[in-house]
Amino acid sequence: MLISEEKLEKILVGSGHIQKIDFDMVKTEAEEKKQPLDRMLIEKGLIKDQVLGKIIADSAGYFFVNLKRAIIEDITPRLLSYIPEEVAYSQKAIVFEEDSEIIKIATTNPANYSFFKLLEKKTGKEIQLFYATDFDINQALRRYKGDIPREVLRIVKEIEKYPDKSEENIVRLVDLILDYGYATLSSDIHIEPLAKITIVRYRIDGILYKIIEFPKEIHTRIVSRIKILARLRTDERAAAQDGRFAYETQGATIDLRVSVMPTTDGENIVMRILMQRGRRFEINDLGLLEADLKRLIVNAEKPYGMIVVVGPTGSGKTTTLYAALQRINRMETNIMTIEDPVEYNIERVRQIQVNPAKEITFPKGLRSIVRQDPDVIMVGEIRDKETADIAINSAMTGHLVLSTLHANDAPTAFSRFLEMEAKPYLVSASVNAVIAQRLVRKICSECKEEYSLSEKELAVLEDEKILADTIRKISGKKDFDKIKFFHGKGCKFCDNSGYEGRTTIFEILNVTEEIRELINKKAPMDAIKKKAVEQGMTTMLDDGITKALMGITTFEEIKRATKV
Repeated sequence: MLISEEKLEKILVGSGHIQKIDFDMVKTEAEEKKQPLDRMLIEKGLIKDQVLGKIIADSAGYFFVNLKRAIIEDITPRLLSYIPEEVAYSQKAIVFEEDSEIIKIATTNPANYSFFKLLEKKTGKEIQLFYATDFDINQALRRYKGDIPREVLRIVKEIEKYPDKSEENIVRLVDLILDYGYATLSSDIHIEPLAKITIVRYRIDGILYKIIEFPKEIHTRIVSRIKILARLRTDERAAAQDGRFAYETQGATIDLRVSVMPTTDGENIVMRILMQRGRRFEINDLGLLEADLKRLIVNAEKPYGMIVVVGPTGSGKTTTLYAALQRINRMETNIMTIEDPVEYNIERVRQIQVNPAKEITFPKGLRSIVRQDPDVIMVGEIRDKETADIAINSAMTGHLVLSTLHANDAPTAFSRFLEMEAKPYLVSASVNAVIAQRLVRKICSECKEEYSLSEKELAVLEDEKILADTIRKISGKKDFDKIKFFHGKGCKFCDNSGYEGRTTIFEILNVTEEIRELINKKAPMDAIKKKAVEQGMTTMLDDGITKALMGITTFEEIKRATKV
């Protein structure tokens, strides 16, 4: 590390980035495991990779470079030729840009004076050093191996050419598939058999991209390798199977949840990637506007009651719950969770994995948790009457309970409880707030621009009355020509998609006395929604339109997410 641990502690604790108790705990663990402290802080989710990188670079007096995927892809064979592959890996250094007089090098160790002086002498050019994070450097060094489709093709040819080494190459191919998922921050990897080929698609920022394809002949062997890793039956090909495994890549451990499903063309595999790296769950990072942020904080800091987060699968519900837990995660508070699966480990929180084989289910696990003297309980999902009854009872007996439900919007959560035969008066008495949410793509900051709607877009918008009326309401303007619209025109930083990263749109329904009365009367959901809006609730559509007018996302994304 470029600076001493003592200096790093002074900066991070002194600035409020990390609490001293957390820093000391991670420092002790890093010493016991003989791991670099900076990497351990990131792995534990206490600080983001790029944030820590810039802090270290600034403190040591070096330039910092964020090696985005586009920058990495611009590293040409000529740039790679300046530093031989073995040397680049050993020195953790790579050339990422040059002109007639200067070579720019990204490295984790810019203090390696003798090496860079030698390189300067060899090239006859001035060397400019930039500090980059260990993660970024590892991604950049992959350029020495070529792009992934080409690497897959090379391995496939080796499988065909050297049958006696085919098993070794199958292992390499699976490792390559997993490494790419980690490198691109994918949430899911799909391995899909078709009639003649198998394709591999990665879900990045919520969208599936086809990246790899290989001959159908090796599909079953790829499946077998993944089954072995996940400890599934390799001889069973006609039934669905679920498993999970941990995988080491670039000095980090990722957990993968595996689903195998037989189809007419062969077994289809979907792997959910659960990564620790860089996950710091902060309420301020969720994308909440000021009024909703205050509502969430107030509810998270209540001593008892229930917070319910609703939305479809993959809408970020668990991240919101974790952020709320992190807000109240203190030494004097006993927080326990039961989840399926445990997606991320949080310091000081006792987390339980659902395991039906060991008779650890949501209801049984929740009963056991209640006997562990908890202050705060998180239930991964309320799926049935038994879990709902225990969660409601816990919320009414001095515990703060956080959980999720599958529902389209905040008011619909109450009807879901009633469908599970929960008593209306118990639901109204126990639930403090319901949060509904969706994930939307953010406009790429590198190519965001203001634009005017085309005649075709204006015609479509006029046909979408609800959307059009909401835009006029939020903007305060009737004429669309006077409203600022934003989109990403597409660039190398976003693969010409116009989008980079995701944010969330929310609606937070506070359960007031008037809302409780409506729940007790089993009033229609529309009536509950109307009353909540009257009392200040911002709907998901309103929240989304506000963020579109701010240039955070686009109206197309809001329309897609809210199904207007």
